Amino acid sequence: MTVTVEALRRPRIKPEHRAYRTVDGNVRIGSVIHGIGAEIADPQGWVWTLVEAMDGTRGPAAVVDEVVRAHPDLPGEDARQAMADLLAAGFVDDAGAAVPLPERERVRYSRGVPLLRWMDLAPRSNPWDAQLRLRRARVLLIGVGGTGGHAAQSLVSSGVGRVHCVDPDVVELSNLNRQPLFRESDIGRPKAEAAVAALRAVNSDVTVTGERREVRGPADLADLVAGPRDVDSDILVPHSPSGAPDPDPDGLDPHFAAGPGDLDSGDLVPHSVSGARDPDPSGPAAGLPDDARRPDPPAAVPGDGPRSSAYDLLVLAADRPDDIRRWANRVCLAAGLPWADAGYRGPLVTAGVYVPGRGACWECLRAGEAARRDLRLAPGQDPEVASPRMPWNPASAVTAGLSGGLLAHAALALLTGVPALEPGFRFGINLMLLGDPVLQRTPRHLDCAACGDRAGGVAE
Repeated sequence: MTVTVEALRRPRIKPEHRAYRTVDGNVRIGSVIHGIGAEIADPQGWVWTLVEAMDGTRGPAAVVDEVVRAHPDLPGEDARQAMADLLAAGFVDDAGAAVPLPERERVRYSRGVPLLRWMDLAPRSNPWDAQLRLRRARVLLIGVGGTGGHAAQSLVSSGVGRVHCVDPDVVELSNLNRQPLFRESDIGRPKAEAAVAALRAVNSDVTVTGERREVRGPADLADLVAGPRDVDSDILVPHSPSGAPDPDPDGLDPHFAAGPGDLDSGDLVPHSVSGARDPDPSGPAAGLPDDARRPDPPAAVPGDGPRSSAYDLLVLAADRPDDIRRWANRVCLAAGLPWADAGYRGPLVTAGVYVPGRGACWECLRAGEAARRDLRLAPGQDPEVASPRMPWNPASAVTAGLSGGLLAHAALALLTGVPALEPGFRFGINLMLLGDPVLQRTPRHLDCAACGDRAGGVAE
């Protein structure tokens, strides 16, 4: 939907984008952060009058009147067009917009929304629009260890409406140096079970579910991506490692295996406390605007189109089996599902962003990076031999936290469009050379076996 100046009740320059005048009379707006700020020539001084008048206390017509009053020779249409240009550039929001959320959620997200607003350079009718998109989002998270645990914590804290966690392992003592969702008392407990309990304690206003399940091949991953037949049923069935429904959820405690009410053993019910998640129209959610209710999918996912998944995004934080990223790439291409992944190789921490139909896929990017690097390998030799391989990936709380943070940032950006990302790339940080930028991008390969013109679909 196109947002116009006339649709705003009380247009204002975003507080985070407060303008100032330079020594030579220009107007700088959008803060001094690279990628956001802009400088506007203002030889007659009326641009400065305009941004001062856009303080959120008056409507669009009154803003124009204020500028013309101070600059009688200026056509009112010029002032109106300048206001529209500032809106299109992402520097304006509506101080008069309603906040379509319960008071509890307004307070909870009162620090996060200004940051989203700061980074958002798209015109919006409501500064809470990005938060509403998170509220409606459904995310499948595979792996809740170091990277996945940190990412899950960020997604749930940020207000992603539904997060479904998948992990086959149990908590071990060696996990506790970097995996934030677990405590010593969780040792021996299924990670999925412990993670769901921890995440529900972080934010009871969202729906968190989980299952103990191993991904052994692309068919397992495709089944997970497809999701339950009715994602709104609030009942998910845990799976055994073989993928068959398990009538005994392998030691899951009653809190994890069944929620409120009389449910059959084995049903896994998401925890839902907030009235904002109450489907009963007589509950606390009654009276909220339609765009604040649950069922609608987020509108901001890049590449929005036909999708055969119950989710809006796959967040991959597992690094085993070795081919799991290749499987994820093929499965998400087939399902039309955006996805992000992250991990670490020693001190190098990276995350990737992929959207079917837009930019390079994971296999394009991997092939492009292999061609770019001069590894001096023999013909046909696997580039993986150039990197050390150990039974367990060396990791600390720092590398796990960084990779989980980068992964959460990528996921939130894909779900909200804030900041706008052009998918098909990896980014990260090298802890050995902090000033060395890590950015991998390559064009989509037309001959790619996964996404190219002759792609063959999901590979076994």
